Amino acid sequence: MNRIDIKRRNVVDHRKKQFADPAYKQTQYPHRLNFYSTPPTADITLEQFEQWAIDRLRILAELEACSFRNKTPAETALHMKPLLDKYLPLDASSSGHSQLQAQRQKDHYSHFILRLAFASTEDLRRRFTRVETMLFRLRFQADDSRERAAFVRTLNLDWEPVSEDEKRELSPQLATTIGFGYGKRAQQVMDEEWCKVDWMRVPDLIEGRKVYVKAGKAYVPGREQQSMVLNAFTKRLEQALELTARALPRLDEDDRLTPILNHLSKNFIAPDSSYTGSGMAIESAEISARNIDNLSQHFPMCMNHLHRSLRRDAHLKHFGRLQYTLFLKGIGLNLEEALVFWRSSFNKITDDTFNKEYRYNVRHSYGDVGGDSNRRSGGYSPYSCQKILTEHAPGPGEAHGCPYRHFSLENLTTLLRASGVTDRAVLQGVKEDTESQKFHMACNRVFEHLHKTELKRAKDEGVMTAAQLETIVHPNEYFKRSYLLKNMNKQKQQVDVKMEG
Repeated sequence: MNRIDIKRRNVVDHRKKQFADPAYKQTQYPHRLNFYSTPPTADITLEQFEQWAIDRLRILAELEACSFRNKTPAETALHMKPLLDKYLPLDASSSGHSQLQAQRQKDHYSHFILRLAFASTEDLRRRFTRVETMLFRLRFQADDSRERAAFVRTLNLDWEPVSEDEKRELSPQLATTIGFGYGKRAQQVMDEEWCKVDWMRVPDLIEGRKVYVKAGKAYVPGREQQSMVLNAFTKRLEQALELTARALPRLDEDDRLTPILNHLSKNFIAPDSSYTGSGMAIESAEISARNIDNLSQHFPMCMNHLHRSLRRDAHLKHFGRLQYTLFLKGIGLNLEEALVFWRSSFNKITDDTFNKEYRYNVRHSYGDVGGDSNRRSGGYSPYSCQKILTEHAPGPGEAHGCPYRHFSLENLTTLLRASGVTDRAVLQGVKEDTESQKFHMACNRVFEHLHKTELKRAKDEGVMTAAQLETIVHPNEYFKRSYLLKNMNKQKQQVDVKMEG
């Protein structure tokens, strides 16, 4: 095994570290923050590899959703805190938390796993860089000031410190430029930790008149140095992703990792949501064949369209039946009621035809028939948004799929208007979302419009937390959240309902 000479260790180009010969050992993490300059090399299981990446993807997708919704930094921080605590906790060293090493290891590994997944195309690299920078900013701002300063000192960012003499000489200009004022408050200039850099490195600070510029140098106070750290983080990540993209062909030989990485990159269209039947069912709701028409007011557009098509044609083709059957199964419709529902819906055919051509498929979806593994698992799971978006695109005469992706704008608008969405701003927002391929955001935009009164009340009364109102990425989650919001008066005994996909 080759080893890096200890004398040269501190001058290794960070862009080349990811291709250095590995030293298989446990990485130590003295700081909460991380520039991810060196890849991890210790062993982890394949299950950890996938789960850690999925957890980080949830966080990045939710950060991107906050950006699309134009949330302020304060609103984003408040919204993200419970999600970060749940999926990607990262406590400060001063907290003394017993799991600091494990938390930082998960953060380190999950970043590099997603770096592999999102390095293949320019669009994915750009989006990954943007949301990773957002996550780093969120953590940087929330970090303990002493720990943050200690971390920044390890980065070797080529800042030139401003001497006490120079601060004293330029004190009037520094004070007025950054709004301290001179006179009694001039001491604040002397107490501040200043550095100077080439003015081209901080154009945003210059534009905001937050620095003093002299002889091509920008004098940056400590409180504004975040901008330079973030710029350095973004630049290094962009360079690292370019190098990772060149190395991706080497992974083709590993048939264990390639499918996982492909799955993760697809999930950036709409993050996948693992399904648990108990997590989706609503105990107080009447889930029966005769009540589906009434419950359809809570369906997302994909299932709403399937239901309308079924009522209009008294029939659905195979993939439509499968998608809708599994959705109804997920909301709590049992097998007996499902058979009643489908038989009554297919009212243009005889009992004999239904039993021969359709009954078995419904039973198979529920795990009532089929192979042993199908019966043991209880049949198939309801489709997530990601699965609907990426598998089995609908053809002529088919009603399955995602309307936001598979419909023309005219047909989508007609469906939305028929479902009660008539606000021009919302329709325009949906148009922009679909054109940008932000299909799950279009769906969430419609949900928030149709439930705006209930959402405001839920937040005001604390009925649901930010984590329970995170971006919807599963049709069954859409139904459950809609039902609970529209029936809040009946749900006082279920305030702590968990909204997990």
